[in-house]
Amino acid sequence: MKLQEELKKVNEKIKQYRDEAKVQLHLAQEDIKDEWDDLEEEWDQFKHRVDELLHDANDATKEARESAHKLAANLQDRYQKLRDRLK
Repeated sequence: MKLQEELKKVNEKIKQYRDEAKVQLHLAQEDIKDEWDDLEEEWDQFKHRVDELLHDANDATKEARESAHKLAANLQDRYQKLRDRLK
C-alpha cells in the first residue's frame, strides 16, 4: 500500500472518530443539562423546606428534621457527582 493511501485511510478513520466523539459530547452536554435542571428543582424544594424549618425551628418534628437532612445529603451527593463528571 502506498503512503498516500495509508495516510488517506488514517485520515478518514480519525475523522470518523472525531465526528463520533463530537456527537457523544453533544449528547453528554444535554444529559448533564437535564440533570442540572432536575437538581435545580430539588434545590428550590430544599430551600423552601429549610426556610419552613428555620421559621418553625422550635416546633419542627424529628421526622421533619430527618427528612431535611436526608434531602440535603442526597442533593450534596448528586451535585458532587455532577461536578466530578464535569472534570
